[in-house]
Amino acid sequence: MQNESMDWGKLLCPKRFDGQEASNQQSDSRSDFQRDYDRIIFSSAFRRLQNKTQVFPLPGSVFVHNRLTHSLEVASVGRSLGNNVVNFINQQTKGKCANLVEQIPTIVSSACLAHDMGNPPFGHSGEDAIRNYFTQNTQLYEHELTPEQWHDLIRFEGNANALRLLCQKMEGKREGGFRLSYPVLSSIVKYPWESTKVGKKKMGFFQTEKDWYNHIAQELGLLRKEEKPLTFVRHPLVFLVEAADDICYQIMDIEDAHKLNILSFKQVEELLLGLFSLETDSKWLDKINRTLTEVDDENEKVAFLRAMAIGKLTTECSTQFKENYKAIMQGNMEQSLFSLLSNHLQGAIDTIKKVSIDKIYNHRTVVEIELAGHKIIGTLLDKICPALTSKNDDYAKKVLKLIPSQYINKNDSKYHQLMSAIDFISGMTDVYALEMYRTFEGISIPGINR
Repeated sequence: MQNESMDWGKLLCPKRFDGQEASNQQSDSRSDFQRDYDRIIFSSAFRRLQNKTQVFPLPGSVFVHNRLTHSLEVASVGRSLGNNVVNFINQQTKGKCANLVEQIPTIVSSACLAHDMGNPPFGHSGEDAIRNYFTQNTQLYEHELTPEQWHDLIRFEGNANALRLLCQKMEGKREGGFRLSYPVLSSIVKYPWESTKVGKKKMGFFQTEKDWYNHIAQELGLLRKEEKPLTFVRHPLVFLVEAADDICYQIMDIEDAHKLNILSFKQVEELLLGLFSLETDSKWLDKINRTLTEVDDENEKVAFLRAMAIGKLTTECSTQFKENYKAIMQGNMEQSLFSLLSNHLQGAIDTIKKVSIDKIYNHRTVVEIELAGHKIIGTLLDKICPALTSKNDDYAKKVLKLIPSQYINKNDSKYHQLMSAIDFISGMTDVYALEMYRTFEGISIPGINR
């Protein structure tokens, strides 16, 4: 498609919404991108991820992954991927802007930290519940919205919501949201187009962030594909963020399934060893076999196999980034790095996916929390959306008293009010969402049934 190549000097320019290109804190030893990392990790929105479901219900006696631990692990893998490509990029650019290129591991790990911050409670069923609510209530809302605004709601996407969370000005707070640098923000956007793009299931920004993303993309020199619907090519670092998420998502659920006795050690061993080829991975396999012989504890064996599997996939995805570098920089890369792995790895990953669907994602405990989450979020939307958009009747006024002031949007547009409702609900933890659901349903009455 494109012959023009993007320029790292622009792609990594540390501009941010506060208008600063570099830190004005002379005593601050952190780089601009390290400041981004710190702003994310110290935020309350990031901390709330510890009480949001990843796949399995939040832990009882066995601790499994939640959104917080998943994000930290993705950030760790993302940093490794970034480290693996720094020297290569410096070679390709002949050392041009080497000081910025050296910051790629920090940029990627920062974006990885934030990639799930826009996801609602109860895993992917939360996203489904939001989409379903508006699809089922077309007659209430669609006629007052533009087609683009309506598509934002019926195609709600946690990735786009992460950008909104990081950028938007909440009532009573500063402009620019988290005020992150443009490279970090653009590295989160896996689907850099708006919701009306035909043939795409997902999108990267809502109408509320369209102008912001357009500005970011132009500042960084991202190549524009279309004007209507607005579509850009990905920032090159998106491929590394996506690969880190793919690696952790596929591997860590297997380890959790073993901890919960859903998969036996032999099943996990077979799945993870399947990633290694007898013909090409003899050094990997020799190390694995020596360690498995030395160790007796099955949990330790699984942890070691998981580490080796992540190391193998990280190495291979880094190689794919390098081999497809020209297409990535010219905006011609449509596939993920994960989808470009060798036939052997693709076969092993397909087997892992099949087992995950059969044994993990359709496990009774997972299905139960998905059903409960769907009901809870649907009910919350059914109470909060009318309250924010009407604000007239007595019931709506009482509901509004339960909503923090930062979510009470002064804009009278129904679209903006509905987006505020989504902001409030998507920011909830699983436990808080359940408590509010019980309040609306009259299940929990303070001072009576405690």
